[in-house]
Amino acid sequence: MKEFDVKKETNNVINFIKDYYKKNNLGGAIIGISGGKDSAVVAALFTKALGSENVIGVTMPCHSNKNDKIDAKLISDYYGFEMVNFDITGVFDGFKDELKNLGDFTKDEVKNSDINLKPRLRMATLYYLAALYSFVKGKTYLVAGTSNKCELYVGYFTKGGDSVHDISPIADFTVDEVIAIGKYLNVPEKVLYKAPNDGLSNQTDEDKLGVKYKDIASFIDDENSVDEKTKTKIKRLHNNNKHKFVIPTYKRNE
Repeated sequence: MKEFDVKKETNNVINFIKDYYKKNNLGGAIIGISGGKDSAVVAALFTKALGSENVIGVTMPCHSNKNDKIDAKLISDYYGFEMVNFDITGVFDGFKDELKNLGDFTKDEVKNSDINLKPRLRMATLYYLAALYSFVKGKTYLVAGTSNKCELYVGYFTKGGDSVHDISPIADFTVDEVIAIGKYLNVPEKVLYKAPNDGLSNQTDEDKLGVKYKDIASFIDDENSVDEKTKTKIKRLHNNNKHKFVIPTYKRNE
């Protein structure tokens, strides 16, 4: 495996952001700050590229762990960007109340729908705020994506939720590479080395996936570098989630 040049890649991403914003006459970035390493690293990259005055972080609690909000503030305080809180608990609860009109569903029946509803509400919130601040501040704000390469490879994201964004700075970096960038940019260790979780299901990402991120990274580089059981799990996750990447569109025969 080729050695990761963290200084080179970090500078490349920062320049990528700068160039894209300059070319398209853009102004700022809206970033959902979860209190985890991915959103922290993305926030760090954007503050370096655009200046902290052009970055707005958003916390969107929804029956969430209160420590996530504390960790998110740690990031905004460290990098000096504005942080707003938009509590979507009431919106989520209102949605669930409306669902009762369709029937009496069990907890098991709604579990997956509930988990995926939260990132979809957060996506809508980020785009609402991006449009609002674009008007108020007189410059165009984009919604920044925070998914890394390992998550994307196995389809660990919500279609219509965290899959929706305008610019994706860390999608080609594995979890270990994201951590390396975060270390290089001085992301507070409490956040950088925090066990990744979705903030939705009270499970770590790796618990839910049934596979370690380091194994996913190894598989991407060389699928024979992991044992057969792990290889099978990763292949299954990747293949079962291919539908998340492409929308089949019928084309008429002329």
